[in-house]
Amino acid sequence: MATNDVQVFNSFAEAIGDGRIDLDTDTLKLGIVDDTLTPAADSTAHTWSDYSANEVVTTGGYTTDGETLASVTWGATGTANISYLDAANVTLTQDGSGFTDGRWGIIYSTANDECIAFVDTGTISEQAGDITFAWNALGILKHTVNDTFT
Repeated sequence: MATNDVQVFNSFAEAIGDGRIDLDTDTLKLGIVDDTLTPAADSTAHTWSDYSANEVVTTGGYTTDGETLASVTWGATGTANISYLDAANVTLTQDGSGFTDGRWGIIYSTANDECIAFVDTGTISEQAGDITFAWNALGILKHTVNDTFT
């Protein structure tokens, strides 16, 4: 996985299927953790509580348990057979008392603490300058459906 690429947890599909995550109604957050743990798509650690012990300090502008994603959109474009999850970009303003050891962004649902995806940010510091999570123009997550069922 390259730095800044969003990777979906394998458990996300099951969590949607059994209703632990509802992208239409759940509050989604972006939590930031240090490099003590390394998320992996196939990890059995797939809840925010599995990562929150390694959350960066919240003395700066970063909020405990992460930033709430605004303008969340879950939808599909019928003509292109694309399903997507999108939200407004997240910006943390530079703060001299903020964290210096951020490494992973974890997107999760607060409804059942279920993780959706993660992004390797490289090492980021709130003290060094503004930090912006600028999602892809096609959305945070995108899935193109082109399978035929018989």
